Amino acid sequence: MQIIGDFMWNNQVKIILKTELVRKGITHSRLSELMLKKGIEETKSSIDSKISRGTFSAAFFIQSLTVIGCKSIEIDQFENDLYLIAEKPATYKVNK
Repeated sequence: MQIIGDFMWNNQVKIILKTELVRKGITHSRLSELMLKKGIEETKSSIDSKISRGTFSAAFFIQSLTVIGCKSIEIDQFENDLYLIAEKPATYKVNK
């Protein structure tokens, strides 16, 4: 059950980051440029991979939010509308 729980948390963080990028109108390519200006070396490809997988470090999450100018996030706002801006989660069958 831990794997399913981790997937759900990783997916929520992924959605929060993607939502903030959409709100700010920032592409992965632009995020890479903004990070480089702050001395953080991330390519568009590495950003694509990290966000697609939804498995990235807390440091990457905070770096991304900081360079796009996000001053705060309200976690509560994502409880009801997590999927309005970002992708809907995939549904998986769990074999017993």
